[in-house]
Amino acid sequence: QVQLVESGGGLVQPGGSLRLSCVVSGVTLGYDDIVWFRQAPGKEREGVSCISTRDGSTYYKDSLKERFTISRDNGKNTVYLQMNNLKPEDTAIYYCAAGVWIKSWSDPRSYDHWGQGTQVTVSS
Repeated sequence: QVQLVESGGGLVQPGGSLRLSCVVSGVTLGYDDIVWFRQAPGKEREGVSCISTRDGSTYYKDSLKERFTISRDNGKNTVYLQMNNLKPEDTAIYYCAAGVWIKSWSDPRSYDHWGQGTQVTVSS
């Protein structure tokens, strides 16, 4: 049974940092890709970052690559998303997903398994 559990969200002031964690089980780390998506109220779900657990390749939404860093610890079955210099527009529910993408890492349809999400709110 595949399970993904996100944690680390919360309320942070603009300019602050958060580190999100995605603990995965039932997924073969070393084979699957793990992706972070986010969805703000009234907006479509968008891809934030992806990491290949096969070779560690990483992908980012262009506008976020300077502030966000994705990493993995296969031994702990965990993928992290370090978010720095957070802005109010980063406010969203952040989800992790697992699968193997073919055409586009940021297409939600590429992934069969999803976590429940963790809320990130950036506000003063």
